[in-house]
Amino acid sequence: MTRRDWSLMATFVGIFLFAYFIPLSNEKVTNAILEAFKTLQWYARNHTLACVVPALFIAGAIATFLSKEAVLRHLGPKAGRAEAYSVASVSGTVLAVCSCSVLPMFAGIYRVGAGLGPATTFLYSGPALNILAIFLTARVLGWQLGIARTIGAIAFGVIIGMVMAWVFKRDEQVRAQAFLDEPETTPRRTVWQNVAFFSAMMAFLIFSDWFNPGNVVITKTDGTVIKAVLLQETRDQLTVQVERGPSDPLDADRLVINKDDIGRSEIASLKQVESWVMTIYGIRWWLAGAMGVLVSLMSWRWFDHEERVEWMRNTWEFTKLLVPLLFGGVFVVGFLGALIPDETIGAWVGDNSFQSNLISSVVGCLFYFATLTEVPILQALMRHGMADGPALAMLLAGPALSLPSILVIRTVLGWRKTVVFVALTVVMATLVGMLYGGLAS
Repeated sequence: MTRRDWSLMATFVGIFLFAYFIPLSNEKVTNAILEAFKTLQWYARNHTLACVVPALFIAGAIATFLSKEAVLRHLGPKAGRAEAYSVASVSGTVLAVCSCSVLPMFAGIYRVGAGLGPATTFLYSGPALNILAIFLTARVLGWQLGIARTIGAIAFGVIIGMVMAWVFKRDEQVRAQAFLDEPETTPRRTVWQNVAFFSAMMAFLIFSDWFNPGNVVITKTDGTVIKAVLLQETRDQLTVQVERGPSDPLDADRLVINKDDIGRSEIASLKQVESWVMTIYGIRWWLAGAMGVLVSLMSWRWFDHEERVEWMRNTWEFTKLLVPLLFGGVFVVGFLGALIPDETIGAWVGDNSFQSNLISSVVGCLFYFATLTEVPILQALMRHGMADGPALAMLLAGPALSLPSILVIRTVLGWRKTVVFVALTVVMATLVGMLYGGLAS
C-alpha cells in the first residue's frame, strides 16, 4: 500500500470510530454536531465561492503560466535572501486575504520552485498581516495590542521562513538543484502580459473576498438599540457578538437570531453600519465581475487552447487536494468550538503564565478565524478573563493557522515540515505573548 492508501485508511477508520462511539443521547454532543454543520454551511456560503474557488484558479494559473525562471529568480535559490523574503512578505500584505485564500497560492508557488523559506513566509504573512484587521485590533482591543500584533506578525513571517529554510537546508538544496537542472523554457508572453493577467486575477480575489466588518445595529421593538458584530451567517440564522448594552436582558456574548423573526418578534430590525468598506462590499461582485471579464479576454487572446486546458487540469488537481481537507477541518473546528465555550477558554488563559500563553497559541492554531472575526472573538474572551499576553499569542497564531490549513499544509510539505512550521508558530507566539504580558502588567 502507498502512503496515500494508508492515509485514506486512517481517515476511514477515524470516521468509523467517531460514528460508532459518539454519544448522541448527550445534548451537548448533539448541539456540537448541529453547530459543526452550521459552521460548514457558513463556510460554504461565505468563503467557498468568493474565496476558495478564485484562489484555486489562481493556483492553477501559477502552476501553468508562471515561468519557473521567474519564481526561481525572485523566490528561489537564484534570489538574494533579502529580495526573496521581502517579496514573500510584501505579497502577503498586499493580498490581505484569509488563510483559505493563501493556501492554494502557497501550494502553487511552492510547486513551481519557490524556496521553502520564502514560501512559508508568504504562507504566514498573507493572513497575519491583514491591514484592516490590524487597525480593527487597535481600535477595539487597544493601540498597544494593535502595535504588538503588527510588529510580531512582520517578524514572525521572516523568522519562521528563515528557520524553516535552515532546518531543512539539505532537503532544499536537493530540491533547488532539481529545479535548476530542468531546461529553461522560452517565455510565450511578455512580462507586462503576465503581470496584467495575474494582477487581474488577484484583483478578482480581493474584490470577491472583500471582507464585511460585520458591524450591525439591532433595534428591539421597545426601542432598545444593541451594537454587535456579525460572526456567522447561515441560510436561516445570524450569530452576532454583542458589543454594548450591559443592562439589556438580551445582552450576552453571542446572540443567535432567526432571520424570519426580524421585524416580527422582539427584534424590530437589524442593519449594517455604513462605511467605505461596506460601500465597496456592496458593489464587490460588480468589481469582481469586471476583473473576471478582463481575465477571460486576456486568456482568450494570449493563451492557446492547450494552455487553457492545462490551466483547468491544474486547478482541478488543486481542488481535489485541498477542498476535502478544508471542508473536513472546518466541520471539526465547528464541533470542537461548540464543546469548548468562551467561558472555559477564558478560565484557561486568565494569567500571563507559560501555560496560559501556550494554551492560547494552541487554540489559535487549531480554530478557524475568518477575516476580522478574531477581534470580536478576542474581545469576548478578554471579557471572560483572558489576559493580555494570551490575547496577543492567539492573535499571532490564529489568523495564519487553523486545523483546516494544517491538514492542507501537510499535503504540500509533508508531516515533518508541517510539524516544524506549526511548532515554530506556537512557540514564538507563546514566548512573545509572555513578553508582552509581562510588559503590559
